[in-house]
Amino acid sequence: MVGIVVVSHSERAAEGIREIAREMGGDVRIEAVGGTGDGQIGTTPEPIREAVEAADGSGEGVVVLVDLGSAVMNAELALEEAAVDEAVVADAPVLEGALNAAVAATAPNATVEAVREAAEEAAGVSKL
Repeated sequence: MVGIVVVSHSERAAEGIREIAREMGGDVRIEAVGGTGDGQIGTTPEPIREAVEAADGSGEGVVVLVDLGSAVMNAELALEEAAVDEAVVADAPVLEGALNAAVAATAPNATVEAVREAAEEAAGVSKL
């Protein structure tokens, strides 16, 4: 099963988004990482790399969702170092994208590309 990583500058935000996405994703492996090691707002590559490797438990790949610009940079750095065969950063709103990704990842034939596309489709969904 394709895994999902939620990256936020806030640990609490990442955990909350994961909590919501788990409601939709059932058994999908969803990891949350946020904040810095000293409890500040921000992101760092090493915890993201660890989360990516943990989310790839089945070896079918990982889709990473991020909240803000520097999280993209740190996620890309983490993916360069991660010991996984396939992982991508989705260009998607983090909450809505995580929900879409979680649902897509439950499909028996889910691929990283299909889960990434589902996450990115959330960018076009109107809330009103």
